[in-house]
Amino acid sequence: MLQYIEDAKQGDRQAFETIVRHYTAMANAVAYEKLHDFQLAEDAVQEAFTEAFLHLNKLRVGEAFPGWFKAIVIRQCYRITRRKHHPMVPYEEAAQSAEAQVSVSDIIEKRELQQTVHDSIALLTPNMRIAVQLFYIQGYSLQEISSFVGTSVPILKKRLFDARRKLKGALPVADLVSVYNHLYVGGKGVLHIVNGDSVAEKLRQGIVQGEILVWREVYPQGPVFLDSAALDNRSRRSQYLEQTMGIPRSEFVQGSEAQEKVLADFHKYEEIVLWFEHDLFDQTMLCHLLHWFSGQSLQKTKLSLLCIGQYPGIELFRGLGQLSREQMETLSGTWKSIGAEELDLGRTFWQAYTSQNPQQLQQLLIQDTSVLPFAQEAFQFHLSRFPSIQNGLGIVEQTTLAMIKDGINGPYELFQHVGNKLNALGMGDLQYWHILKEMSRDPYPLIQIGGLQTIPSYLDSSLSFRDCIVTLTEFGKRVLDGKEDWIANKGIDEWYGGVHLQGYFPRWRWNTIEQKIIEIGAET
Repeated sequence: MLQYIEDAKQGDRQAFETIVRHYTAMANAVAYEKLHDFQLAEDAVQEAFTEAFLHLNKLRVGEAFPGWFKAIVIRQCYRITRRKHHPMVPYEEAAQSAEAQVSVSDIIEKRELQQTVHDSIALLTPNMRIAVQLFYIQGYSLQEISSFVGTSVPILKKRLFDARRKLKGALPVADLVSVYNHLYVGGKGVLHIVNGDSVAEKLRQGIVQGEILVWREVYPQGPVFLDSAALDNRSRRSQYLEQTMGIPRSEFVQGSEAQEKVLADFHKYEEIVLWFEHDLFDQTMLCHLLHWFSGQSLQKTKLSLLCIGQYPGIELFRGLGQLSREQMETLSGTWKSIGAEELDLGRTFWQAYTSQNPQQLQQLLIQDTSVLPFAQEAFQFHLSRFPSIQNGLGIVEQTTLAMIKDGINGPYELFQHVGNKLNALGMGDLQYWHILKEMSRDPYPLIQIGGLQTIPSYLDSSLSFRDCIVTLTEFGKRVLDGKEDWIANKGIDEWYGGVHLQGYFPRWRWNTIEQKIIEIGAET
């Protein structure tokens, strides 16, 4: 949006039209709060946009536009309140009454429902009303609302949380949806795609209606391809997952085909709601699905997204599975529509993630990716998993060795502490056990696992693993101190998204100091 503002300052009318489309609903909500009349609010906003365009060259920095424009809107509202105006019938109402086919009873019922909704929202405080209008009804992000109204994101979240509780007591959520088609729990024509069985089970306890599909994949693990369903690609991936995590190849293939079959029938649903979280585990799923949907003709099927990175009262949010049924219920209906921007960016992220060149993803991360607010951090963490130029360790191995040195020696304790510190990875236990196994493998092991019989896998929980003690080897201590390079000694054969690193001198490395991927031979 900043680029459009800069272009508009140079007189680009098309860029300014884009700005108008982006801020109209937000400005209308603010104007209505001042005027309590939809027609007058629209008039104020139109005049505000005219004034803004005429004086845009006075705006020094594009970042100040939201607050600057809000001030113009409010000033126009004050001007309108000083004018005399006559009551008018909105065009939509006149056009609607002219249609002989429209049922009078339907119109009355709709008007009554609209009035009930407006009355319920009117009981909220002014600050809550603005937050509800802009977030739930108009679909703006918290960051956009924050820039426009000048209120911090944490305060906006608190207002929305409190507003939902009050509205839930005063008005059924389903009634809100009937009017705005945003704030609702869904119906039988809805498919909810979620990231895990625990989330699915809670949703099935009456929180939502419709069908639920658990998307079972671990895209941060093993080879990932642009076209996941291609026969050769699926074969390579299933073979890798069986060898590293113990997932039977036949089970993986059958599961993948089954969930893809449900996805292929998406046209039978009026809406598809994606439930995902902030971490790499979920963001790769989300981008894969957005990539897939971007290539489909959606027709009448609506796409929506619920994606969160925290929850009030939970200090360290790991995921939706942490939430109780009651907490999950507060999220129901808060999803927002997925538009062309989200689909395009999701497709671009998936293309970059599955590329054989990680610098493609790195270049994407320096661009504006705010329409998918959690993707930037998640994929940055993905790149930090590459072996570093400092000692050949990725961020997971580096963090693990440091914690062992600090006295954390149990495998499950390590998994908990490393997982908490590297929360943005969303790393599962089987992923971590594979990493520990590689770290302990000869030659040049970094760690020793005392009392080890077998490391847990998909089909074997191996309870005795809980009693094992993990310690650093002498070589591991030297690597941790930066005196040895693990990869230069041991070599590597590992996948990072679409990148396959092999040998003692892999092409791509992570520069921990500069926080970027470098190509060996190009910069070293």
